[in-house]
Amino acid sequence: MHKPRYAQPAGIYWTVLLMVFSQKIWTVNSVELTFELPDNARECFHEEIQKQQTATLEFQVVSGGRYDVDVTLESPTGEEIYRQIKTQFDSYQFTASATGIYTACFSNEFSTFSHKIVYMDFQVGEEQPLPGIEEHATVLTQLESSAQEIHKALNAILDYQTHHRLREAQGRKRAEDLNERVLWWSLTETVAILVIAIGQVLVLRNFFSEKKPSQMSYQLMK
Repeated sequence: MHKPRYAQPAGIYWTVLLMVFSQKIWTVNSVELTFELPDNARECFHEEIQKQQTATLEFQVVSGGRYDVDVTLESPTGEEIYRQIKTQFDSYQFTASATGIYTACFSNEFSTFSHKIVYMDFQVGEEQPLPGIEEHATVLTQLESSAQEIHKALNAILDYQTHHRLREAQGRKRAEDLNERVLWWSLTETVAILVIAIGQVLVLRNFFSEKKPSQMSYQLMK
């Protein structure tokens, strides 16, 4: 049976390309994490940003209380460049006016008993281009154009997966809270029904119980 030429090298080439894309996606300079924010607490994160460098701060409250939190972003000089009060989610993009440490703070100080779970993504700088494409002097070939499109699609898939996981975690937490409330409400109703039933039995038993003669004569004398 005749085998087509270059079938194996082409497959190896595409495999290597996909491995490069997978590794390249994770080299973006960013801080992405999910953390717990206790009641009456304030958490701050610091990131060094160069002048004229673009950065994006994105956050979302996954669970806790009314799903809100206070957020501030300060420049190296202490100037407040971004502020949100009791917000569930938002995204803010800015260009650094000076080189230094920028501070993003999340505050739950207005809450007295509600713990919050907060997701944060602090991306700094533009995404690095694929190897060999940025310095390409001629028009991109069909293979290079396809590789670039695959790279963009993989980034979009990662972003969609992240937001899907956040929505799934938020929905699961709300369902668990609702289930807990229904459970306690059912237990309260059960206890109330039992108390009322026992009370009714005692009252009816008192009505139909025969009184002793000594008690009846004592009541007549009164």
